[in-house]
Amino acid sequence: MSSLTYDLTLAGLSVGSAAALTGVGLIVTYRATGVLNFAHGAIAMVCAYALRQCVVEWGWPLWAGAVVTLLILAPVMGVVLERFVFRPLSVLGGDPAQTLVASIGVFVLLVGGAALLWGQGARDDAPELVSADPWGQLTVVLVLAAGVGAVIRWTRFGRELRAVVDDRGLAVLGGIDADRVAAAGWAFGAFTAGLTGVLLAPYVRLDPYGLPLLVMEVVAVAVAARMRSLPVAVVVALGVGVAQSQLTRLHPSGRAEPLLQAVGANLFVVALLVACLALPRIGTRDALPRTATARVPTPQGAWIVAVILFLIPLGFAGSDLHTSVQVPALGVVLLSLVVVTGRGGQISLGQAAYAGLGALFTALPAAGRFPGLPRLPELAALALAVVLVAPLGLLTGWPAITRRGLALALATFAVGVGVSRFVFAQPYATAGLSLDRPAGFEGDRAYYVLELALLTLALLTTHALRRGRTGRALAALRDHESGASAAGVQVPALKLLAFVAGAALAALGGGMLGMGLRAFDPTAYDPVRGLLWFAAVVVLGADSTLGALTAAALLVGLDAGARGGVAAALVGVLAVLVGRFPGGPYEAVRRLRPGREARLTATGLRARRRLQQAVRTAAPPTADPGTARPGTPRRADPDGAEQGTPRQSRPPTPHAADGAPAPPRPPAEGRAVLTTHHLQARYDGFTALDGVDLTVPPGRITAIIGPNGAGKTTLFHCLAGTVRPSQGQVRYGNRDITRLPAHARTRLGIARTFQQLAVFPTLTVAENVRVGAEQGRAPDPAAVDRALRLFALDGPLRDAPAADLPTGTLRRVELARALAGTPSVLLLDEPAAGLDTAEVTALARILRALAADGTALLVVEHDLDLVADLADVVHVMTAGRIIASGPPAHVLDTLDARETAV
Repeated sequence: MSSLTYDLTLAGLSVGSAAALTGVGLIVTYRATGVLNFAHGAIAMVCAYALRQCVVEWGWPLWAGAVVTLLILAPVMGVVLERFVFRPLSVLGGDPAQTLVASIGVFVLLVGGAALLWGQGARDDAPELVSADPWGQLTVVLVLAAGVGAVIRWTRFGRELRAVVDDRGLAVLGGIDADRVAAAGWAFGAFTAGLTGVLLAPYVRLDPYGLPLLVMEVVAVAVAARMRSLPVAVVVALGVGVAQSQLTRLHPSGRAEPLLQAVGANLFVVALLVACLALPRIGTRDALPRTATARVPTPQGAWIVAVILFLIPLGFAGSDLHTSVQVPALGVVLLSLVVVTGRGGQISLGQAAYAGLGALFTALPAAGRFPGLPRLPELAALALAVVLVAPLGLLTGWPAITRRGLALALATFAVGVGVSRFVFAQPYATAGLSLDRPAGFEGDRAYYVLELALLTLALLTTHALRRGRTGRALAALRDHESGASAAGVQVPALKLLAFVAGAALAALGGGMLGMGLRAFDPTAYDPVRGLLWFAAVVVLGADSTLGALTAAALLVGLDAGARGGVAAALVGVLAVLVGRFPGGPYEAVRRLRPGREARLTATGLRARRRLQQAVRTAAPPTADPGTARPGTPRRADPDGAEQGTPRQSRPPTPHAADGAPAPPRPPAEGRAVLTTHHLQARYDGFTALDGVDLTVPPGRITAIIGPNGAGKTTLFHCLAGTVRPSQGQVRYGNRDITRLPAHARTRLGIARTFQQLAVFPTLTVAENVRVGAEQGRAPDPAAVDRALRLFALDGPLRDAPAADLPTGTLRRVELARALAGTPSVLLLDEPAAGLDTAEVTALARILRALAADGTALLVVEHDLDLVADLADVVHVMTAGRIIASGPPAHVLDTLDARETAV
């Protein structure tokens, strides 16, 4: 028994060593560039094929092939990827969404290129670089990890690497060549990927799809190490490898036997699920903001052309029609990505799993093998599959509530891999399973007609989720999640809706695909195909239903009419270029068209004249007695910095006849008061709020000022519901709202704006405001028009896309959206930022009118002149405490006196 244990431990160390290499490479690349390299497994596969090509096909000595592959090819691949793919993305702004898609695009490109070059069949003659003795592999891993750790800790390059990781911009200002650091990180990451592939290839099948997925399964060790600690990654990899090997000793009996055997053979997949779903999420800085561009409209006549093209196969026969029946089915699957990613803005790399479950749950009842059910007709089985799979969308929808960006991508990928390994790859679920077509639709032509009908139903469902109140809420969620929550959108419920609807559509398409092929083929729903489908939808326009249909035709047609891998290679090339054309191919064609200059149409010219006239009307006369005299010094912020841009006019502060400040306005009756009691908030041991008591009364304008780091923003977030305090209470009237989320507070009547603009760029001005009106406290059909008129956003401007507007106008759009929900409390975070003098004057007039109408206003503002003009009460914060409160004249004069004394 001890001999068996020793042998299994050695085998586990061998597997764990390869996994540790993957973890080391992923961590170094991530720490140097901030990119989780999804192409790591594909690079490993290419290097394994390259070594085999050199040694087996060309007859080179093993050492020569290893030198060329590991010391030349792999690092060069890493440097090329950094220079031509990821560095341009960082120069263009480093949008993490585009970086993620580009990484997946490189994966798909390398997989497709390998299938084209070496074929799709598995190879079992890969050369063995290191003997099967695990001690050699373990030595390589430990020496490599120790060397990398020493370089990072004790060398100049390591210090530069840590500086770039902490703050790339600041590191560049300090004279560090961040591009050189990133290139070195990519070169080393590619080297470790190549070494992993070369070590694994002799012991697993070498094919373009299996090896990349196997390598990506062990990303769990890097996630468990929080993408930072090399020792933790090595220990976790070795531990999981040994545990997986030891589990092969178990031979349970009964119904648990297949499941336990599957766990024992796929323990790294279990670790991936645990790391991505249960451990604290990684990549919090890698949330995926949507690029602020308006949606590119579909070219005129495109849908007519699409309908004609989809009807043409009805005239086909034989193999051509047999291939064509796959297109509508795949189109329905890809429409699920349009709902989840294009409309809901959520990354989903596991849609292939839901498509496969749809096919499986269609085949089982149709074959009479579903527990507790008799044999069902195929169409009834398909409907049952959709009903059963839709709730399973919560597998990815539930993690999406608390995860975004990289963390969500990993969670959905883990679910897809888990379903593939523990369901599709298990004989007890899929052995001998066949799938017929519905009665009356056995022929290819008849079945194609049925598919077109189901595709039309799916298109109508997708269209319904893009229109009306739900469509606007989804667009708001996609464009700016925090802004959507602040507007009253129930973000968690909407995310679940997107994933459940996406799972239902994917199940429908998967069942259609299985019936079209007349069999359940697990390889058709492989996680690698899920990555390919995701990349195809994104590059052809994630929010475009026509793009999804085009992607389906492209994927099926190219692989059927050419050598396997052509479609993947083409999609990979397009995905690599997605950073330059985030709006898809329509935007690319529009931007690359030569000799075209942007000119205003006649409608645009009229809109500009009206806007200019409105601005002139809002501006006060230059001889206004309240105008600041030229040369009057600006009042300084409490931290000593002069705030704001000089403005030539300010609304006069109300004064009594004798020059004393006017008495405060009486409070509005029947309005709830927003208060905090002993509020405390901490971040990683730092106290941001320390026992803050605050009252925001109705009919008053309350201002909060203080130096940077004083706690103003944290207090604001606690009031708005985006941060939960560690102690204390937030009360609205007699109700404790400390634990209420932001959208629930909005529906109670507490609205907010953001310091950084929170508008929805793909919606028009009127649609932005309508979101606030529909999700607010008391939906009012007239609220939209009233808010648009109040902020001079009516007329032609109301139908303009928000992405095309200047900052000052967008600030008014955000304010109008907040007011459209008829709030009783309005929280304003630096509302004058980006506004010119005339716009600030108009804003001040509106805020006074709102307060006079009984609205409670809280303003966090650095512009102390504006605070002096507007506020009834000013609170001064520093070090998380309120240190002074009172009328603005008294408080600001006291601050001025302190600064003078200093």
